[in-house]
Amino acid sequence: MILVTGGTGTLGRQVVPLLREAGAEVRVLTRQSRPGHLTGDLETGEGLDRALEGVDTVLHLAGSARNDEQKAIHLVRAAGRAGRPHIVYVSVVGCERIPVTSRIDRAMFGYFRQKRAAEVVIERSGLPWTTLRATQFYDLVWQVAQAAAKLPVMPALAGLRVQPVAAAEVARRLVELARREPAGLRPDLAGPRVYEMTELFRTWLLATGRRRAVLPVRAAGGAYRAVRAGAVLPGRDADLGTETWADFLKVRAG
Repeated sequence: MILVTGGTGTLGRQVVPLLREAGAEVRVLTRQSRPGHLTGDLETGEGLDRALEGVDTVLHLAGSARNDEQKAIHLVRAAGRAGRPHIVYVSVVGCERIPVTSRIDRAMFGYFRQKRAAEVVIERSGLPWTTLRATQFYDLVWQVAQAAAKLPVMPALAGLRVQPVAAAEVARRLVELARREPAGLRPDLAGPRVYEMTELFRTWLLATGRRRAVLPVRAAGGAYRAVRAGAVLPGRDADLGTETWADFLKVRAG
């Protein structure tokens, strides 16, 4: 029995079918009532005890730029009461290397701080756990480019290098980990290529047939400096996927 939090998100929509294909009995936890899903709220802890009854593994995919630490606290407390299931958590590459101290750091990179705080909660919970850090999904790059294209000029963070990955490849790895013994922190998972943000935006424009100038811009703050120095790139022992940004664009942009 596997409980999936965030099962209706970008990653969860790929993980849940894979788990079922592998023969697992799956429960999906959602905050709003949906047919076939369990209703529960990670922010308040409401409904978690019922959702965790008889669960062997929890795939914790729910995440945001706010309150991830509190959500993890409620989850591990309920898991402890329910028989100590294996917690498999998806985090983000670089969360332990990015200093998020100033207001501008929190505004731009607060997500990383939240993911690291949730990691610590799970590591110190006394429960069996596995954490996989992945780089940004191509889906997120698409969304950021789409939002930036609403402006007359697309601003791109100067010097920002990222190594995004296909959500499907992260989903397959998480399903593997959920079916294994707890393994602590696993090697990073990233895509096969490093890109500058300006390159990602320009190729997105070509793929979608739009015309915009891409303007490199600098930001303030220690978090941005760390990111420019490579804090969001995977470690040397990282596992690399095979799908490139070009592959993703061929499918997504038609």
